Amino acid sequence: MTSGDDKVDVSRRQAIAAFAGIATLPALLAVFDANAAPLVYELRPEPIAPGIWVIRGAQEAIERSNGGAIANITIFDTRDGAVIVDTGPSKRYGLALEALVRQLTGKPVVRAYLTHFHPDHVFGNQAFAANVLSAPRGVIDGLAELGESFASAMYHAAGDWMRGTEVMRPGTECSDGVETIGERRFRLMGLGGHTPSDLALIEETSGILVTGDLTFLDRAPTTPHADLARWRSSLDTLSAIAHARLVPGHGPVEEGARGIAQTRDWLSLVEETIRTAFDRGLSSNEAMAEPLPAWTEKVALARYEFERSVMHFYPKLEAGEWPRVDKAG
Repeated sequence: MTSGDDKVDVSRRQAIAAFAGIATLPALLAVFDANAAPLVYELRPEPIAPGIWVIRGAQEAIERSNGGAIANITIFDTRDGAVIVDTGPSKRYGLALEALVRQLTGKPVVRAYLTHFHPDHVFGNQAFAANVLSAPRGVIDGLAELGESFASAMYHAAGDWMRGTEVMRPGTECSDGVETIGERRFRLMGLGGHTPSDLALIEETSGILVTGDLTFLDRAPTTPHADLARWRSSLDTLSAIAHARLVPGHGPVEEGARGIAQTRDWLSLVEETIRTAFDRGLSSNEAMAEPLPAWTEKVALARYEFERSVMHFYPKLEAGEWPRVDKAG
């Protein structure tokens, strides 16, 4: 698991820039749309195993129309209380989630695992006690360093959905190993690559593997804080885990491992296309217009996230800071 000495090597300015793409003009104009939908999250839990549900996030960018509810949330019922993975994008969402969990299970949330520090996954934290919130040290430190910058970007993108939302850090630091809650055994794995600190877990009694944003399915992965080589290593780890069903950070739940393969393919596409464009002397704007393979036509937000990846990685290429994985060894 990430140690206390590890630091999130991203500045506040970079944090704002990383999520600048979510504050699109239509999203900002919608804040003033008198016909906008009422600010009520309609959470629709999908049962995926006995006593286990997933709330699917929208396969969209964060914007006013979806209130930032784009990440998958997993709910486990246990005899000792409910366990959730991630808390959603806002205080309003977290409160709706807490109420739904009580309705589904008849019990309070006794543990909320946070997979990484991106705001669509953790800004619902205020609905839960700090000691219920559990995350690796790197996630806690990341929220401390970047949380306010993320909050500014989220307020711009999602508008009034964010009203009253403040950054709340977890009060419990988790580490690699098994945490038993009721009859369920949660094996926690501290990984990284999507961000400097990513948590994945498998509930061993059901075989449900929850990967956070280490895997995306039918939705293009985001890369504002990505280390592609480390991300691939985490995908190797996940590939070796036998599971009944896999819950990605974004996209449908599956019985196989297509999300792992698709995420790996996307990382290769991003790295190879951007590197080749740079080596050809293309400007960043020209690189954004590079053709994408046909298989990406069925992947939501493929062009959008590719363009954002160019914005993330071109400055590193220009500064000579992006390692050549294709030349390793």
